[in-house]
Amino acid sequence: MDEPDERKVHSQPMPRLGGLAIFAGVWAGWLVAGAPTEWLGLLAGATLVFLCGLADDIRGLSPWLKLLGQILAAAVAAGSGVLFSFVGHPLHEGQVFPLDGLALPLTVFWLVAVTNAVNLIDGLDGLAAGVGSIAGLTLAAAAGLAGSTEGIGPALVISVCLLAFLPFNFHPARTFLGDCGSMFAGFFLAGASVQGVAKTATAVILLVPVVILGIPLFDTFFAILRRVHSRRHIFRPDREHLHHRLLIIGFSHRGAVLFIYAVSALLGLTAVLLTQLTLPQGLLLLAGVVTLLFLAALRLGVIGKRWVSLKRHRAAEDVLKG
Repeated sequence: MDEPDERKVHSQPMPRLGGLAIFAGVWAGWLVAGAPTEWLGLLAGATLVFLCGLADDIRGLSPWLKLLGQILAAAVAAGSGVLFSFVGHPLHEGQVFPLDGLALPLTVFWLVAVTNAVNLIDGLDGLAAGVGSIAGLTLAAAAGLAGSTEGIGPALVISVCLLAFLPFNFHPARTFLGDCGSMFAGFFLAGASVQGVAKTATAVILLVPVVILGIPLFDTFFAILRRVHSRRHIFRPDREHLHHRLLIIGFSHRGAVLFIYAVSALLGLTAVLLTQLTLPQGLLLLAGVVTLLFLAALRLGVIGKRWVSLKRHRAAEDVLKG
């Protein structure tokens, strides 16, 4: 059971092994798809990550032990062919640079980063499941448009499983994904992106999975910066993630989740468009979308002076209540 505490937004103990349904659903999807052998490396790594998360849900693992398990799972998947093997030339379409010795560490870093990013945004009912399903559908669409069919199946299967789980997880939730579910979903999405769009020989394609998974990746990136800046341990949780900030500035639980869904969908649409653009065109589009989101964040008070003021006001209220 997931017990409520001062960092979490739910007030009642909740079952947190919903990830078992996602895990079983993905394996069933593999069988329905004809048990394709090219999925086996990804499934092997994702299964190890699932078991690591399950152990954490049931018994509790230290952050470092959990990270070690994720690295091992990523190495298994990469060693089985889920690998960044080249990057596209930024100036010459179709020309590639082999990554050689960098392929394994870059792939492991990507798989572990996305696994933790999706795990970290699992802080509101339906948030990780919804964002993950949007990401999976977008990855499948982007892979299809880029002419890379290998990643379509895994991306579709994980998105369908997350969508099927969402009615039980949306606010008010009846069950949680748990670490086993959120880590498994994150790892599977990361692997699908490697097998799909990331293996296309165009430079702009490298931006696609980063943009599709922009919400969890950038939320995690800024969480690390925030903790380093305040000299806190990077594994120490806080209440300053994007979803926490939206609640503090006045969004309802459902409103915050739906807002993040909308931003994820916008990023997904941007990523799909990137598959049809040259690198300069893609960078221009991406700069415009990032600028729009930055201005919106300032306007809402998610960042900037208004956020600092709201944060201080909230801290003062907590002191008075305490």
